[in-house]
Amino acid sequence: MSIRPVKQISGTTPHVEGAGVELQRVFGFGNTDLTDPFLMMDDFRNDDPRAYAGGFPWHPHRGIETITYVLAGTVAHGDSSATAARWAPATCSG
Repeated sequence: MSIRPVKQISGTTPHVEGAGVELQRVFGFGNTDLTDPFLMMDDFRNDDPRAYAGGFPWHPHRGIETITYVLAGTVAHGDSSATAARWAPATCSG
């Protein structure tokens, strides 16, 4: 296993997506030299489920693979094609 050096440390920027979902954007839709193959990274941290009630209507990158890290709590997800999933944090040992 090789260890790669950190090339950049960046903060987040408040952003509103979809039907009014407030989030913090780490990166997205800019220069991808440091992030390729990733399109964007957002932090959806919020204790109020109503903050996501509007969801994300159809948009240009819908259908592209999404990786979701759940650090605490659970996430229930559904889309317009009746696909649904529920995630909880994974536990790792050793």
